[in-house]
Amino acid sequence: MRKLLAAALPIVLLNAAAARADITSAYTDFDADKACTVFSKAADGDGDWADMVCGGWRGYPVFLYYDDARESLFYGFPPAGDLAPAWESFDAFNASGPKIEWRLDDAGGAPVPFAAIHRRFVSVADDADRKVEVLVVSKVAQPADRDGCVVGLVAATGNPDANAQARRIADKARSFVCGTDERAVAKGSVEVPSFTRAE
Repeated sequence: MRKLLAAALPIVLLNAAAARADITSAYTDFDADKACTVFSKAADGDGDWADMVCGGWRGYPVFLYYDDARESLFYGFPPAGDLAPAWESFDAFNASGPKIEWRLDDAGGAPVPFAAIHRRFVSVADDADRKVEVLVVSKVAQPADRDGCVVGLVAATGNPDANAQARRIADKARSFVCGTDERAVAKGSVEVPSFTRAE
């Protein structure tokens, strides 16, 4: 029995390595002022909010929902009809970074983005000039299921392993059930700021 297990182990390890080899990264720039189109916004006296659609990766859009210096982002194809994605954002003022890392599955021959990693700059409540950096890991919504959401938060401030941690979380995004499964949270030398999902 031990000989059989020993013989099977290299095959299992080879399959795991092959699966990892099928996952790659691609990067796109993100600039809301240049690459986004506003499709809905506040009327005079109706607050400070706007909904935008932005360029993403090879036809996969990014939706930016802005409200009172806070941002909720959705990657991929949103729910059909009048349904809007759930609002997901830090409770404090925050802004998205200029680069998105897309995790791609190359197994089928044509790369498919299944997760996005996007840096966010979050204000600290007692010091308006200080920001905490957090890598927000999101499941990318596909054209068929249109199911996307935040799957993990990784503190980048004071955390030299933040990028690797974010990729490990991202690579499990496909099996994440939005609205049911609990987000992964990884802190560095600082806590991850409070984050809310509102349906």
